[in-house]
Formats: sequence, structure tokens, C-alpha cells
Amino acid sequence: MTQYKLAELAGLELSNISHIERGAAKLGLPTIVSIANVLRCSVDELLCDSLETPRNVYEKEASDILAGCTNSQKAFITDSMLTLKENLKRFNLDKDQKD
Repeated sequence: MTQYKLAELAGLELSNISHIERGAAKLGLPTIVSIANVLRCSVDELLCDSLETPRNVYEKEASDILAGCTNSQKAFITDSMLTLKENLKRFNLDKDQKD
């Protein structure tokens, strides 16, 4: 979706969308909700990269990824995730320090 279309559908100025994308604007709850409604997502999905505890958003995303997979694909993806998790621990890259 273009910035112009998002601004139009959310009832915002085009310059506001640009400022939001660059992190140069502070948003009020009504603006956040309006943008989430236009994008047809929840506010936590919209902000999950900024939340300290976005666990349920990421778990739902992982579940959605696995939903259309065969059992073999699910096994491969799960094994890849476990390997990645172990490597994150090994190289001390797990920012949250949680298992």
C-alpha cells in the first residue's frame, strides 16, 4: 500500500505517514488504531517490533507459517528453528535472555 493510500484511508496527512515511517512523529492511540484498522491488523501486530513482550504475536505468526505445510515441511521448519535457537544461545545473541 502506498503512503498516499494509507493516509487517505486513515484520514491522515501524507506528510504524517512519512514522519511515522521514519519514527519522527509521536502517535496518539486514535492514530495507531486508525492505521491498524486500515491495515486490517491488531495494534499489537502493528507494534510488535517495538514491544518488549510481543510473544503472542510471534507465536501466532509461527503458527500461521506452519498452517499450510505438510508434516515433512513442519518437521524441517521446526528443526531449523531449534538449530537457530541453539546458535543464538551459543553466540549470546538472544536479546531477551529467555528460553
